[in-house]
Amino acid sequence: MSSGFLTFTEEHEAFRRTVRGFVEREIRPHVKAWEAAEGFPRELYRTAAEAGFFGLKYPEAFGGSNAGYFYEAVLHEELAKCGSGGVAAGLGAQATIATGPLHLYGSEALKARYLAPAIRGEKLGAFAVTEPDGGSDVAGLSTTARRDGDAWVLSGAKTYITNGVVADYVIVACKTDPSRGRKGLSMLVVDKGTPGFTVSRKLKKLGWRASDTAELAFDGCRVPLDHLLGVENDGFSQVMGNFVWERITLALGSVGAAEDILQQAMAFVSSRRAFGQSVSQFQVVRHRLADMATELEAARQLTYHALRLHAAGEWALGATAMAKKVATEMCCKLADQALQLHGGAGYMTEYDIERHWRDARLGPIGGGTSEIMNEIIAKQLGL
Repeated sequence: MSSGFLTFTEEHEAFRRTVRGFVEREIRPHVKAWEAAEGFPRELYRTAAEAGFFGLKYPEAFGGSNAGYFYEAVLHEELAKCGSGGVAAGLGAQATIATGPLHLYGSEALKARYLAPAIRGEKLGAFAVTEPDGGSDVAGLSTTARRDGDAWVLSGAKTYITNGVVADYVIVACKTDPSRGRKGLSMLVVDKGTPGFTVSRKLKKLGWRASDTAELAFDGCRVPLDHLLGVENDGFSQVMGNFVWERITLALGSVGAAEDILQQAMAFVSSRRAFGQSVSQFQVVRHRLADMATELEAARQLTYHALRLHAAGEWALGATAMAKKVATEMCCKLADQALQLHGGAGYMTEYDIERHWRDARLGPIGGGTSEIMNEIIAKQLGL
């Protein structure tokens, strides 16, 4: 399908071919084993870094290529076709939420210590906002950090943290002034191995099984004062800013995954015969595939619109929320429709559609639920 009003250049398409080659060579042959093991080798991060995947929108001074948002958009679309949402999530998190705040708000010293080695795949990072009792309520988080001499003393818990087990550092959202509510939030960079910082457990999940998802605990953890990102008590706007690109990448990933889902459904029905003819010739099947293709293209165009606005520097909260909601819900619907078209075979683990169906369900939850997206959209409408 054409991308309509947003056309990627030949350079973008050449990069797309590079990512597809990486997926076919480095990921797809191993997906079943990694899904069963509920994790993938750390070395894959280094291989992805050598391909330039983690520095696409970051300055050359820290090892990036400064290629821009459209290149990273291609990356997220194509990684989503690898057959494992967990692998795509792990690599995608390293390229976005684990490094974005360092780039935007970190001091030069913090960028040199964390961002540069993260771009090289030498240090893995995680972004910790969600709490066991807080869900999507960022303003109401209860993890705190108080000044004590030359350090912050961090206490609290985080959950559903992608790459939380393997991370060498974690960017933690916390209250540095609880009395000020959301105006008292800050973000700190915490090293693995810091006394008081532990990984409580690795979580088992419906989907994204190859993704390392953790529950973290901080018990009187002392963090150097200069590990503060940006300005003290400005963390809420920092988290919200990080969410915008994360939500666009989730929408892009849903578009990429849905494209793979549609292609697999078309191939499957074309290979099957019933009542003396190809299943693909049944009108009900052809019309269902037509509906799936239409919904995919509508979500793609809305996602590309939000991407274009973001790349142009606009604070596109409404368009981003719409894209994230529509694309992730579309992917869930297409996965369900494709599973139905596969019939009994859809439940068999040898088919990618079974994993797509499980993996897609996280889309309308992660990075802010569909209900939160509706609230953002309503506020943009002045309601």
